[in-house]
Amino acid sequence: MSYEEQVIIIKKKGGHEGGHHGGAWKVAYADFVTAMMALFIVLWLMNSSKPVQEAVGGYFRDPNGSGQKLGTQFGGAGDGGTLKKEDMFKLKEDLMKALGKMAGFDKMQKLIELKVTPEGLQIELMEDPNGTFFENGSAQATPLLTKILKVLSPLAGKLPNPISIEGHTDSRQYANSATYGNWELSSDRANTARRIMETSGVDSKQIIEVRGYADRKLRKPLQPEDASNRRITVIVRYMDEPEQAHGVIKDGVLTPLKTPDAGPAQANQKPSPAR
Repeated sequence: MSYEEQVIIIKKKGGHEGGHHGGAWKVAYADFVTAMMALFIVLWLMNSSKPVQEAVGGYFRDPNGSGQKLGTQFGGAGDGGTLKKEDMFKLKEDLMKALGKMAGFDKMQKLIELKVTPEGLQIELMEDPNGTFFENGSAQATPLLTKILKVLSPLAGKLPNPISIEGHTDSRQYANSATYGNWELSSDRANTARRIMETSGVDSKQIIEVRGYADRKLRKPLQPEDASNRRITVIVRYMDEPEQAHGVIKDGVLTPLKTPDAGPAQANQKPSPAR
C-alpha cells in the first residue's frame, strides 16, 4: 500500500461528562427549585387564615377525606362537629333567612351585618340615632333587640362552637359622671345581650367571652360619634387551637376553663347623654 493510499484511523477515548457539558447540574437545579417552591408554600400558609391552614393540614393528615365523615360537617352539637369556613357561610344564610321572616326586617336590615371573618361568623347589631336596640344612654334592651336575639340564639345554640359577645360605644363621653362611663355601658350592654341569648337557646357554657370595648374599636374611626359605632357584636367562633385555651369540647358540649369577665351591672345609674 502506498503512502497516498494509507488510511489514517483516529481513536477518541470516551471521557466522563462533567462541568458545563454534563447533566449533573440539572439535578441540583431541580432540587433547588423544589426547595424554593416548598419555602414559598410555607410562607403562604403562615400568612393564611386559620381555616385555610387547618384545611391544608387536614388534607395531609387525611388525604382520602375520610375525616369529613367523622362529624365535621354543619349539623349541630349533636354530632360533635365544629364549623369550618364553608359551614359559616351556610350558617350565615340560615340566620339571614330566619331574620328575613321577621315583620319589618327590610326597614332594619341596614342595621344588621353578618360576615365571615378569620375569627368566625360575626354578627353586628348597629344603632341608629334613635336608639334601635338599646334605650339611649342605657343598657336596657329594646323589644326589637330581644326579638332578634331570640331568632339568632336557637340556631347558634345548636352548635358546639364558642361564642363571644362584645359591646361598643361611640366616642362621646358622659357628663358629670365619675363612676359610670363608656366602659361600663359597653360591658353592661354586652351582658344584657348575653342574658337574652342564654334564655333563648344558647348554653351559658358556650359563651366564653363578654367584653366591653367602649370607644376603642370604632366602626367608623373618622366619624367617632356616628351612631353605628354603638353596637353589639356576636361572634360564632371557629374551634381552633387558641380557642382550646378557653374550653374543651367533649360529647358536643363546650366546657370553659375560665369564667368570662362580666362588666359591672349598675342599673340604678342614670347616665345623661344619649348613646
